[in-house]
Amino acid sequence: MEESTDKNLKVNNKVIKLIKDNKSRIIYLFIILIFIGTIFTYLEINNNNKNNLIAEKYVQAGIHLAAKEYNESKIIYNDIIQSKNKFYSILSLNNIIENDLEPEEEKILKYFEFIEKINITKDQKDLLEFKKSLYLIKISKFQEGNKLLKKIIESESKFKSLAEDIISN
Repeated sequence: MEESTDKNLKVNNKVIKLIKDNKSRIIYLFIILIFIGTIFTYLEINNNNKNNLIAEKYVQAGIHLAAKEYNESKIIYNDIIQSKNKFYSILSLNNIIENDLEPEEEKILKYFEFIEKINITKDQKDLLEFKKSLYLIKISKFQEGNKLLKKIIESESKFKSLAEDIISN
């Protein structure tokens, strides 16, 4: 019993000596950890604020669209696309296409290219390619649209069966 008490005392003394010898290093380590934690918290809050702002813009664009203020809606949707938001950029492009807010085909194709460069999930990329292929077919670029549909089929995408149905028609 006495031996274990002696061992505990020796260990405690070693730990205390280690702490005393490295006191400044330990303090710097805690300061650095607090600093890193503060930075991560700030970045997370900033990111959440940006997402909330984009969400509010998206709702605002929808209100303008419902009020038949198409130009204002198109401008806001364009801003959202330029923000590179993974979620709302795709939705904004979809609204621009569905509501014929942008008459210039080349500009819409540039929107597609811009969104394709955003770091989005594979499913989102597949959906974007599928929408792009449908848009290309809609604007009478059948060869390019069918080429994208074939790419979707070959990649074993979730949209494979839809792409096969469109190609077969």
